[in-house]
Amino acid sequence: MYEKILRYIERINQWRKLRISNSNFLIIVAAVVGIMGGITSSVLKELTHSVANFLQNDLHWEYKYYLYFFFPLIGIFLTVAYIRTFIRRSKFQHGIAPILFNISHNSSKLEFHNIYSQVISSALTVGLGGSAGLEAPAVYSGAAIGSNMGRFFGLNYRETSLLLACGAAAGISGAFNSPVAGMIFAIEVIMPEFSIPAVIPLLIASAFSSVVSQLIYKEPLFVLVTRDWVLHAFWYYIVLGILVGIYSVYFSRLTKFVSGTFRKIKNKYNRIWIGGITLGVMIALLPTLYGEGYITIQKLLDGNYQSILANSFFSKYQLIPWVLLLFAALSLVGKTFASTITMASGGNGGMFGPSVVVGGLLGFVFAFGLNQTGTVQLNVTNFIIAGMAASLSGVMHAPLTGVFLAAEITGGYAMMVPLMVVSAISYFINKGILKYSIYTAELAEQGNLVSKENKDHNILRRIKLKYLIEKDFVILRPDDTPRRRSYDIVHTVRNIFPVVTEEGELTGVIYSDQLLELLVSNKIEDQNRLIKEIAHPPDKVINVNTSMSEVMQIMDSLDTRILPVIGPNNKYLGFVTKNGIFNKYRHMLKRQGNEF
Repeated sequence: MYEKILRYIERINQWRKLRISNSNFLIIVAAVVGIMGGITSSVLKELTHSVANFLQNDLHWEYKYYLYFFFPLIGIFLTVAYIRTFIRRSKFQHGIAPILFNISHNSSKLEFHNIYSQVISSALTVGLGGSAGLEAPAVYSGAAIGSNMGRFFGLNYRETSLLLACGAAAGISGAFNSPVAGMIFAIEVIMPEFSIPAVIPLLIASAFSSVVSQLIYKEPLFVLVTRDWVLHAFWYYIVLGILVGIYSVYFSRLTKFVSGTFRKIKNKYNRIWIGGITLGVMIALLPTLYGEGYITIQKLLDGNYQSILANSFFSKYQLIPWVLLLFAALSLVGKTFASTITMASGGNGGMFGPSVVVGGLLGFVFAFGLNQTGTVQLNVTNFIIAGMAASLSGVMHAPLTGVFLAAEITGGYAMMVPLMVVSAISYFINKGILKYSIYTAELAEQGNLVSKENKDHNILRRIKLKYLIEKDFVILRPDDTPRRRSYDIVHTVRNIFPVVTEEGELTGVIYSDQLLELLVSNKIEDQNRLIKEIAHPPDKVINVNTSMSEVMQIMDSLDTRILPVIGPNNKYLGFVTKNGIFNKYRHMLKRQGNEF
């Protein structure tokens, strides 16, 4: 049966190769990826928001916030149980970083189960109160669709990577109903090196995903609320950009710290209990931390500021502005902790959504707080949207995504200038302090980040020395003589000979011109000299675990094109040559492609 399916797929591929050009076929497949990405995003939103809306809005009980203590723990436990039960044979990963890793190190291959497992696991986590975003799972699911479509049709690495990026764009577009932001996200975060023709499939995938998402899930993420901005507030936007940029650095560092702390807890179930209970306590005290947090942001955009204190222990103080302000400030700090704890303890979600919420809350605290002083009256709604854009820009190192996403989901195109200003400032502050974004920092620490700034080094780093060892050299023993090994010496194509003991230890090297000179000598004693007497130690011996960048540095410093390689206990393994390294480098460069 399996072989029949493979033959059928092969016939389809042969037919489309004859009838459809590759560029046109990519556009067709990108449209299919966009449609499927829109469907998965819509299903994910419908599942999650149905649960969240019931618990937050439809369930009426004076003390229902006590239940918030239990829901996150249950959600994380169910997520872990689902993964351990149904994804046992594959490694389950979450977030954007694994996608970037698989693009550069695994030929853009994503496991098929991610198409549905990301949806199910994140719906369980976030729907039951996990303080995380749905966008990263939507991106992962869409990227898995693109990756598997590319593999299904036997496309090469560059084409598969492009379809993966189309799926990621579809995930953002479907999650936010923002096709332009989806395309820009794919360009800025997923595939920062691209060519103009790659934009067309991305546009198609984003557009189709947005249309499908609106057909299936018609409720907009945010109601269009923005109005034009006033010039006298320009300097306040600059200050907001600085504040959000500084906070985005704190956001990234705190995420790293909390994740590292939870990784030290070796027992998975201990992580669930500690994380779930901690999260439950935080949400019971600050109900605004429940789920994605977009409901809170929408109420603030509507001007219903008192709503953030509703269903909390402090609801009776909701008419006191400074209590409201303090609660919002605690919520934005708490959201930073809660989102990281959710993922670190075993839940599935992403930091995309939390960064939007944190930015919106910071914009609210900034504008509403200044308004309470009576010295100025700022448009709070506009500053909430500006904070969202600035936070995304700083945390993800994606300023264009921040600008267009905030504009699209809120109808804030009239605010393009403030959005551009706050996003640029936040980005440069975060980038100036933290070289890597929240998505790439861990990859960089592990040495797995492939960046265009140092492509040569990154390609060399991916080349493993053990696979380039050449072994077709004539091995001479220390007690051999040139006369005894004359046949091997004369007929070899190599000009260097390793001298190796019976135990396999490398003791020296000798060049063919030295041996040939002794062989043609008229003195019989020259022809019978022991190899160990005429061999000399190599200029440099490298260990098999040496990095390829270091190998190249050694070769350049010694002005040589060949070096002997040894393993444990000085065991001779062979030689590595510059020609071999360059051939492998060219192969990997061609495989990776200079640009998309």
